[in-house]
Amino acid sequence: MVERHFDDELARLDDGLLKMAALVENAIQKAIEALKNQNKNTAQEVIDKDKKIDALELEIEQKAIEMLALYQPIARDLRFVLTTGVKLNAELERIADLAVNVAQRVQEIADQPLIKPLIDIPKLADLARSMVKDAIDAYVKRDQELARKVILRDTEADKIRNMICDELIYDYMAKDVTIAPRAVPLFLVARHLERICDHATYIAEDVIYMVKAKVVKHHTEELDKNGS
Repeated sequence: MVERHFDDELARLDDGLLKMAALVENAIQKAIEALKNQNKNTAQEVIDKDKKIDALELEIEQKAIEMLALYQPIARDLRFVLTTGVKLNAELERIADLAVNVAQRVQEIADQPLIKPLIDIPKLADLARSMVKDAIDAYVKRDQELARKVILRDTEADKIRNMICDELIYDYMAKDVTIAPRAVPLFLVARHLERICDHATYIAEDVIYMVKAKVVKHHTEELDKNGS
């Protein structure tokens, strides 16, 4: 009987995280849409909905803490509760906060002419959205190979972020300091998007830990060599 109750609670915890993931994916999509269209209303929608995500994060975390105290799970069940209810839950909430940060930067620049066409930033935005989606899919399917691929794509995100920031600094702000108020928000957007990629990577690392009880953080070179 106790085991059945625990399984039911695990299912509820899983459902809560998937609901959280859907809200976070929507926040990223809306933030990117606001960025591409320079739409302050869409940006405000992302900001307004963040309270719902924060509330759900606390609810899931509390559920996980209650399960740990009540059932004292061991081995794989313990990894699942900790990974789902604590680690992945927190990573998703941080991603939502970064989507809000992007939306806030959009509100800062929406009424001003762009210093250059948005080319590389949308590429980074699409990569961030794709990595988050794949990380969540890896969790749903317990797919360690998909999780591995997410982790290995983080280097690409770093390269695009660095390229964007170097261009803004050396090709624009260094040549004309008066455009800094328009360039800095774009610089920050690139950082926010790259951080979303980082958190997608952390989710993927946690999925591998949950499935294989293997810690891969700081060992990406092994993933690249061994494919596992």
